[in-house]
Amino acid sequence: MLMWRGFSLDQFCNQCFSNDLDLGRGRQMPIHYGCRALNYQTVSSPLGTQITQAVGASYKFKLDVIANPEKEAAISIVYFGEGAASTIDFHSACNFAATLKVPMIFFCRNNGYAISTPVEDQYAGDGIVSRAPGYGMAAIRVDGNDLFAVHAAVAQARKHALETSSPVMIEAMTYREGHHSTSDDSSRYRDTKEVETAKEVSDPLVRFNSFLKQFGWMSDEDIASIEDEERQSVLDAMKKAEGRPKPNISTMFEDVYHEKPPSLVRQEQDLLRHIKKFKISQEGDIV
Repeated sequence: MLMWRGFSLDQFCNQCFSNDLDLGRGRQMPIHYGCRALNYQTVSSPLGTQITQAVGASYKFKLDVIANPEKEAAISIVYFGEGAASTIDFHSACNFAATLKVPMIFFCRNNGYAISTPVEDQYAGDGIVSRAPGYGMAAIRVDGNDLFAVHAAVAQARKHALETSSPVMIEAMTYREGHHSTSDDSSRYRDTKEVETAKEVSDPLVRFNSFLKQFGWMSDEDIASIEDEERQSVLDAMKKAEGRPKPNISTMFEDVYHEKPPSLVRQEQDLLRHIKKFKISQEGDIV
């Protein structure tokens, strides 16, 4: 979604390598993208925290339209997994969104395992979508591996949210083929045959490519050529990002507050004295 909005491969790689062009100035974990220009809040590692923030953003959109009826209406959308739906933030957000009647979409990607816990050990009910009626909100369950179905579901949910000024919950039933992270070994909690079957039967790229080939819009050679081209583009962007310098150490103290509080000024001064004493460069290297 962020790429569709215009976030470039260079921007993705700059963030992952935490270089001087990283919009987050090297202060976030890799893959924690954010872009104010594209209305994309920076990704947060703690599960569920941004679900409530999305409600606040949507409430502000609603108040803006009330104050100025000529202003174009807008919604917020928040993405999270079924594991995050077990957090307190999820329940608080749903309740606030429904009672305040804010125009937003809760988009839950249910991959069946959260980090490493099968859904049967996460909840006893019928997934996440069944919770929506209890909060008094509309809901849609969709095949999360069907590109067209997801697009249609989100379009309809957005239309409903704007027309009724109310939240909509979408549960996309999907599957995580890879490990949760580089330190994860998913074979410890699921059968490898299950993963192979998912790759062959439900992989969204395989299904979409089959659709394109069925109507003669793409051939295997066309798809292979695009894949090679995109792979090379990613490698080129990574190489450029890796070769750039790190952010200047002074940026560590910027952007947190509009004006630096005394406590932060003291921390910055302490660091600068430390750098001077031990002859460390502004990029963090010993010189």
